[in-house]
Amino acid sequence: MKEEVEIEEIVHKGKRFAVDSNGFLLHIEDWSKEWVDYVREQEGIHNLTPGHEKIVAFIRKYYSKNKIAPMVRVLSKQTGFKLKDIYEMFPSGPGRGACRMAGLPKPHGCV
Repeated sequence: MKEEVEIEEIVHKGKRFAVDSNGFLLHIEDWSKEWVDYVREQEGIHNLTPGHEKIVAFIRKYYSKNKIAPMVRVLSKQTGFKLKDIYEMFPSGPGRGACRMAGLPKPHGCV
């Protein structure tokens, strides 16, 4: 049985985004600079660094190929960032912060 998703709408810098009750985009194709900026603000990230961009790009590419978010070990190994560094960049963690910023649906299991 499929879980029913509660839909909410966020408007940020003139763009509308449909999100689930956890704040994850419902349509990955709606991902944009404005979405990244919205999540950055929500995460309390003052400035995006090349590290943030590398992680988001890797997550999006991995998801595009595998239709699932990468596990934390894969994310760490493939990007070269230690887990501690990823949590410093994304205070709510790779599953909540980084995957949200990348426009993915809410990950299931351990990411």
